Amino acid sequence: MRSTVGLGDGRSRPAGSSGWATFDTLSMIILAVVLVLVAATFQHYGISWDEEIQNTYGKKILSFYLSGFEDRSVFIHFNLYLYGGSFDLVAAVVNTVSPFGEYETRHLLGGLVGLLGLAGVWRLGRLFGGPRAGFLALLLMVVTPAYYGHMFINPKDIPFACGMTWSLYLMCRAMETLPRVPLRTALGLGVVLGITLGTRIVGLLAGLYLAAALVLYLALVAGRGAERRELVRTTVALALSFLPMLPVMYLAMAAFWPWAWQEPLNPIRAATVFSNFPWPGSVLVNGEMIKATELPSYYLPLFLGTQLPELVLAGIASAAVIASASFLDGRLGDRVNGVPHAFVLKWTLLVLAALFPLAYFMVARPLALNGMRHFLFMLPPLTVIAALALDRVWTWTGTAWPRLKWGLVVPLGATVAFQAWTMVRLHPQEYIFYNQFVGGVAGAEGRFELDYWGTSLAEATDMLESKLKAENGGRLGGRYKVFVCANPTSALYFLPPNFVQTENRRDADFFVALTLSDCDKSSDGKLIVEVSRFGAPLAVVKDRRELVGRPVARVGKPVN
Repeated sequence: MRSTVGLGDGRSRPAGSSGWATFDTLSMIILAVVLVLVAATFQHYGISWDEEIQNTYGKKILSFYLSGFEDRSVFIHFNLYLYGGSFDLVAAVVNTVSPFGEYETRHLLGGLVGLLGLAGVWRLGRLFGGPRAGFLALLLMVVTPAYYGHMFINPKDIPFACGMTWSLYLMCRAMETLPRVPLRTALGLGVVLGITLGTRIVGLLAGLYLAAALVLYLALVAGRGAERRELVRTTVALALSFLPMLPVMYLAMAAFWPWAWQEPLNPIRAATVFSNFPWPGSVLVNGEMIKATELPSYYLPLFLGTQLPELVLAGIASAAVIASASFLDGRLGDRVNGVPHAFVLKWTLLVLAALFPLAYFMVARPLALNGMRHFLFMLPPLTVIAALALDRVWTWTGTAWPRLKWGLVVPLGATVAFQAWTMVRLHPQEYIFYNQFVGGVAGAEGRFELDYWGTSLAEATDMLESKLKAENGGRLGGRYKVFVCANPTSALYFLPPNFVQTENRRDADFFVALTLSDCDKSSDGKLIVEVSRFGAPLAVVKDRRELVGRPVARVGKPVN
């Protein structure tokens, strides 16, 4: 019979966790399918709102190095110097040899980084619960649109989530060998943590989790009767084990973040700025516009509850029930005392990674916007916990009712299939997904932001081009002026050269707009294109050729 830890006492590792198993093969198939999807669809995605300035940031970092540190324009490019440029620098380098377009190359690279993050989720789930738990974690993560949809268009939060996932995995592996960590593990953790910090300074959280786990380890050693001399030796061994990690971590971070090494305290300054970021905008939260600096404590739990798939939420709820039952049992302390240190420490790291950012947000309520995109790095550990709980339910069911053991595959498969079908219908706007607790995307319209990245403009311009060709016998015709109520690059990049931007609505032949913040209602014209998902409009194009030169009227609804 298969032995498993799940969310239990951890006295043994899952059978098959060290060797290859059928579920590992299934996991490899899933990763291969995602790789094929990335290769087949990366050119379908539009340009997200921030991509233009981040693409330029990457070029400026590259120019800084290629110029022998003479070109210092990277330090005055908006406020991007406060961020590491790991993804942007790599994208700038790859774009020098890529056969694809500039942004298409970035989307391909983003998809591959997202795939690397998925592999990290699999390894993390497998480390905790064996091959089946790893498979479930990977499966749940793949059908989570908030992660998958962002892979191609979010060059900051997905690379950061990938880095945090692999940092967590390596920290957990380090816990298995304490007090002496192999040099290879320490150096690998240093590289991954450095790249993660070179993406977002919030990666300092990983260091906080590691420090907490090491303090807990010393407490456990002391609690099991270690004398002061042994504690001192253990502390020294820990320090020496992780010491090689620090210079490697700093060098990896500095390589992607030139501003960080201009002055020693710059990373700390960046962390201070982000803890009180002065963004003056408002956020649409359940139909109400709220200042981003005054968000309620329920903001992040609300978006987790509405943007995660129902199956993932069921796993999280199961984990909460199992943990509560263990706590109420009254023997939790005895169980913890009887398990290996590594088990306790790994679970401490996993729970901290999943829940500490949530708790911190609810208490400190820092600035946030665009749903939960700044907290995507929470999703991998949360999903692993959900998978471990579902795996434990599977085991319990098989033990209590052996005939039903494989019967769970049917509802699980049906739920996953429905979720995948929903993502296909949303493609390539998967990231706007909302679950059925709010009525899906249709129910979220007007209550939450949908296409806040503006990527649907690529589809809108493609439809505009097709309509004009149909109108002109397969040709585009003359020269057109376009006003874009969004980031202009998100539309103009996909239009032929005979479309030029105008900053005056009155002169525009075509008005291209997102429905975000009623942007589509800021100009009149004949509605000829509407991009929508599940009936919720995301972007429109209005024909103003008969209105050019006339005063522009703001309309309450699109003019047909």
